[in-house]
This record gives sequence, structure tokens and C-alpha cells, in this order.
Amino acid sequence: MNMLHPRAANVLVAGAGIGGLATTLALAQRGLSVDLIEQSPHIGEIGAGLQLGPNAFAALDALGVGEAVRKTAVFTERLVMMDAVDCSEVASIPVGEAFRTRFGNPYAVTHRADLHTALFDAVRENPLVRVHTGARIANVTFDERTARVETDSNRVFQGAALIGCDGVKSVVRSVIVGDEHRVSGHVVYRAVVPLEQMPQDLRMNAPVVWAGPHCHLVHYPLRGGREYNLVVTFHSRDKEVWGVSDGSKEEVLSYFEGVHPRARQLLNCPTSWRRWSTADRDPVDTWSKGCATVLGDAAHPMMQYLAQGACMALEDAVTLGAAIDETDFDFPAALCLYERARVARAARVVLSVREMGRIYHAAGVERLVRNALWTGRKQERFYDAMEWLYGWQPAHCLDDASDLIRPAEVVA
Repeated sequence: MNMLHPRAANVLVAGAGIGGLATTLALAQRGLSVDLIEQSPHIGEIGAGLQLGPNAFAALDALGVGEAVRKTAVFTERLVMMDAVDCSEVASIPVGEAFRTRFGNPYAVTHRADLHTALFDAVRENPLVRVHTGARIANVTFDERTARVETDSNRVFQGAALIGCDGVKSVVRSVIVGDEHRVSGHVVYRAVVPLEQMPQDLRMNAPVVWAGPHCHLVHYPLRGGREYNLVVTFHSRDKEVWGVSDGSKEEVLSYFEGVHPRARQLLNCPTSWRRWSTADRDPVDTWSKGCATVLGDAAHPMMQYLAQGACMALEDAVTLGAAIDETDFDFPAALCLYERARVARAARVVLSVREMGRIYHAAGVERLVRNALWTGRKQERFYDAMEWLYGWQPAHCLDDASDLIRPAEVVA
């Protein structure tokens, strides 16, 4: 049973996506009451599939929802990269027993809505949480001890801290940091394909990347293999504006003319597409101020090339909870500690994602170099390269904070 901590007050969480729900759980675990503020009229999640590395499962277990997520996830056998030009296998990384032994958890894929539902079910069951929908934030103010949120319908919320989990276009971040998002020029099309419409030779129990020049395709099973997630990405020839819209099959086909027929056949499977013009932000070293901070995409939005957006938000939430424990519920100190523990790791992921996008989309001689470097590589070498990412554990989530002592904190 959750008991309100004697020194704890109410906390405001802006945004009920994966990061916001995970944060709400981390706060409620510590006896904090939470006002969860969501602009949409209904709590839900758009999108299709997502991938969960061992670091995500470590965080989900810490939040108490690991088993619920495992029930609907598909545990994959390997990670595969194919060359979309000549249909050769570039890399195949087993993620079975040896992988689980190395990293302590599996690699899995799931529908984004299933992960969201598992988190939201746990939130709804907690008596310390109040969920407010249809609450679009119009104004945010805060100091060291009090945060205030006003909505466009004149609702007002106050708390001892404000956690902005409100995405790439975060209102909370605009007040704390005030920077602009970076439109990547990379466009992502997503669809879910029923099993019977998936080509027989591509029904693999693996996230499969078909890496092509300035484009790639990804597919993997969902919901016990009854569906397949399909994602295609390309460098747009047009000037893009960040956002989501309905997709056009004709546009997709125009970017994949040089792709091998085995991969190109996937483009005829969906009956409809959703189109994402993607954006991220350049990493910053400060995203907290007073009793307010940001988390997940609001703190470190990233593109999809390492499949770590949701995973990083889950890590953030667990780390924030640990920082609150460590500082005995002193919110400004906790938010500072959380920030210091996450800034370098999140920046490394954002920058690594950008580089991975370049590697996926290599063309010409660079494509040949990529294939030569990865083809035939031993699984242990791949595991060693993944250690920094997948080896994250809640018990050590604050360790990186000691590496980021600011000059003002150094005593001569």
C-alpha cells in the first residue's frame, strides 16, 4: 500500500505518454501524490511497434510492470541487418540465452499500445494518482519550491515539482531551456500488417533492417506473430516540418526504386500508412531549473535508429525516483541529481543514433566498408559494443552523476 511520505507534497507530471506514465509510477512508488496532466481527451498511444532492449526491461521491472509487459511482448531470436541493394546478410546477432546471460534481460518487440496499456493500468490502480485529460497547458511558472500549471480551459494545478514529459514540442522545456527542435529531414512511414499479408519468406522472429542508400526498411512480429510491424525511412527530397500525417504509397515507392525486390515487396503490404517527419534536439547539459525538469523526448528527443526512445524514457523515470530517494525528497536537489546522472548518457544515445542513421543509409564505397566491417563479426564483439547501452541497471543509475560535478561544486 502506498503511504504519503511525511515530507512529500503533490507533484505535477505533464504528458501521459510512456515517459509520463513511467514517471508517475516512479513517484507514486515513493508515496508521492501525482496530478497527471494530459492534453488529449483520452489516454492512449499512437504508433505501431517498438523494440525493448534489456535496459528497458530492467527499468520496467523496477517500476513493477515488467511481467505485464512480458505477457504481450514477442521475444526475438536475433537482430538482423540485410543489404537492401544485393540482399546479402550483413549481420545476424543472436539474442537468446547467451545474450540474456550477458545483459540480464531479453530483447523483445511489442506494440506501443500494449506497453502503454501496461503502464496506464498500473497508474489507474494507484490511489495516489489523479489523471486529468483534455488539459492543454497554456502557461507554466515555477520557483525553487512551487510549480504552477494553467491550462487553456483555465484549470490550475499546483505542486512541489513539475516533470515535463510532454514530447519534442515540450511546453515545459520551452520555459526551462528555450531552444528549438531540429527537423532531421528523415521521414518515417509506419504500418501494421496482418500475418496473412506478410510475405512468407520474411516472416522472421527478428527485427530485420534492410539497409539501403539513403533509406531503410524494418519489420518484426507483434502480438504473438499475428501481425508484423513495418517501418520505412528515407531522406526527404523536400523541406520538412515536424509532424504526423497520413502517408502516400506513391511517395514511399518513389524513394525505394533501387532496393532489391525481396525487400521492396514489403511496400505493397500495408493498406494504409502513417507518416512521421522526424525531429530531435542537439544535446544540452542542463534541462532542470528550480523544482521543474523534463524527461524522455522532452529532455532528449532522438530519431529511431537505435530503437531507444521509449527505453531512455523508462530509464529516466527510474533514475528520477532514485534521485528523490537519494536527496530525501528535496526536489530541487533531486532534479539536479537526476539531470547530472542522465545528461551524458542521453547525449551519447542521441549522437549515436544520428551516426547509426548514417551507417544504415550508407551509399557507394561507404556501404561496402560498412558491410566489410560487420559481415562475419563474432557475437561477443557485438555484445561488447552493446555493453554501454544494454548493460544499464537501476542499482547503478546514479553512478554517472559523480562524473559531472560542476565547477561551482568543486571546493579548492
